[in-house]
Amino acid sequence: MDPDLTASVPLLEPPGWAIAQRQLFDLLDQVWRQFARDFTGPDGRLNYEGRLTTRDGVDDFYETFFNWPQLYLLGGADDLLAQSERHWEGVTRQLTELGMLKDEYERGYDWFHQGESLLLLYFLCMAAPERWKERALRFAELYVDPAHGNYDPEHRIITRPHNGSDPERTGLSDGEYYPWLPKEAEMYGFPLNWILADGEKPPLDADPRLGEEMRRRMGQGDTAVNLAAAGLVLNALILSGDERYRDWIAEYVGAWRERAEAAGGVLPDNVAPDGTVGGLHEGRPYGGHYGWSWPHGWHSVGHAAAVAALAAAEATGDDSYLDLVRPAMDEMFAHGKVMPFTEADSSLRSKWTAQLRENVHTPTFHVPFRRGDEGWFDYNPMTLPVPVALWHHTADAADRARIEQLREASGIDWRTLVPFRSKEEAHHEEAWFAFLSGDDPDYPERILATAQAQVRHRLRRMERYRGLEVEEADIHLWQLSNPVVTEALVQLTWGGPQVLYGGGLQQARVRYCDADSRRPGLPPSVAALVSSIDPQATVVELVNLHPTEDRTVIVQAGAFAEHDIRSVRHTRSRDDAWIGDLYDYGHTEPVEVTSEAHAVDGPWLRVHLPHSTRIRLTLELALRTRPASYRTPFDAPADAAADGDVR
Repeated sequence: MDPDLTASVPLLEPPGWAIAQRQLFDLLDQVWRQFARDFTGPDGRLNYEGRLTTRDGVDDFYETFFNWPQLYLLGGADDLLAQSERHWEGVTRQLTELGMLKDEYERGYDWFHQGESLLLLYFLCMAAPERWKERALRFAELYVDPAHGNYDPEHRIITRPHNGSDPERTGLSDGEYYPWLPKEAEMYGFPLNWILADGEKPPLDADPRLGEEMRRRMGQGDTAVNLAAAGLVLNALILSGDERYRDWIAEYVGAWRERAEAAGGVLPDNVAPDGTVGGLHEGRPYGGHYGWSWPHGWHSVGHAAAVAALAAAEATGDDSYLDLVRPAMDEMFAHGKVMPFTEADSSLRSKWTAQLRENVHTPTFHVPFRRGDEGWFDYNPMTLPVPVALWHHTADAADRARIEQLREASGIDWRTLVPFRSKEEAHHEEAWFAFLSGDDPDYPERILATAQAQVRHRLRRMERYRGLEVEEADIHLWQLSNPVVTEALVQLTWGGPQVLYGGGLQQARVRYCDADSRRPGLPPSVAALVSSIDPQATVVELVNLHPTEDRTVIVQAGAFAEHDIRSVRHTRSRDDAWIGDLYDYGHTEPVEVTSEAHAVDGPWLRVHLPHSTRIRLTLELALRTRPASYRTPFDAPADAAADGDVR
């Protein structure tokens, strides 16, 4: 960490974003404690006395806390990490007692849900790698080691859609029929409608033929949503440096990339046990479980493919893996239409009604999320997490142009900021992109105010529902009441998008460590704003709001110290003449100048922040010059090398 920089520009009028950011940290510190008191037991488990009667539900328990260790990593309270670990342990015991886990891992379920469950684990590994390494590697071995029955290295497939720690968990359900819910059937329809006679509409919850056909055609072989398992293996690679994990990612994701290329570019969603695409669907490249036809299409396939493509690119250094995703997006764009959402055939109406509000009537660009024998269907406004994640990774002009294309086609001003909170704790990427483009300088204060609104709304929900005896059908209550919000802090302080909810690992241009406390996150009283994520000029402003206490921040390049800071330029004040002499009633404006660039050539930079000072850093970054690592600047190099994290 050479050189050390010292802020010298005095902080006289704290910027509104800095005050709002620290207020949000303070509010979040109160509300997670309240949630723990109201909704969890002494060992960290959720207050739930019921049973779980289907294979569903594991994700809903873990998702409740997914962003708690993320908040710790951003700079949340010192005891939040231990509390997050306690909840993982308590929920794991609880789910084991409910028969849902074996050896602490999901017995067998689809990766749309497993990816959601594992976000909590990934952030715990990021925050305390040594404590979580054993578990993380053991879980990854369920897929890397063929002896566990999940992976067939000959055909390069995960062997079944429901997979995990229990090889006996096969098929899609344990009952005679597929467990249709009336609302689910109404929203998504029957995924194998091509086996039905024209005009035939059998009762979805009672026709044994439909459940049997789903089990036979969709309950075995590989499906595209299994690609999210690459995130679990990447996490093991970061923890261990073991090349077996890198090789598995390259092999498995590479096999799907070959299948996509053979299909003309668009990723197919199913592979039979013998390795043939469409082998269980009479040659159709669509129709797999959680695939293009049912239930969510792009919402599941696209996110899993992006998790895998980014994992493979990170593991191997080969960004061509991202072509696993791009052709599908381009195909969807080519079938796009401008219409009001009220005229779309979307199966996600509740999501978009909350997100668009009055703009449900505004003509805007829609793309099809699903595909079947009838072609592309299920039109929705294009969600941005995947295209933004690709652009953030590559900083490539073509990936940015794809986002610009969507903005140009939109009938809705991207600076519009709607106060809503999805379970992904995301989907404000449009306004963030407008800010990064220089079109909305007030965005930081507005998104922080929006975050405050969501926290306060969740507090009222907590007050209404605490003490409720939760039924199995209502287990989403906890994640819908989780008052921790992190999207705004991730965007503003790390210069990254919220984590891909399908099981991705965090992206960031920069992260921070508190040098005095020797822990990750911003120190108390320090606020940070990333206003540009251009690798040639990543701009970070740091502010120490404390009137009497100094702070020292270590700026890290990348979420996993995978980037290098080539050089840094920073603001400084020429002298303290602005204070005036003994008999001056006021002060003059401090004179700022920008220093010459200092070479850094490493992942870390130490910045001293005397009380009531600020500094703007312009970082020249070289992206992904070193293996991703959970190592911190406080680890001894010898210890890190022994862990295999550093080369």
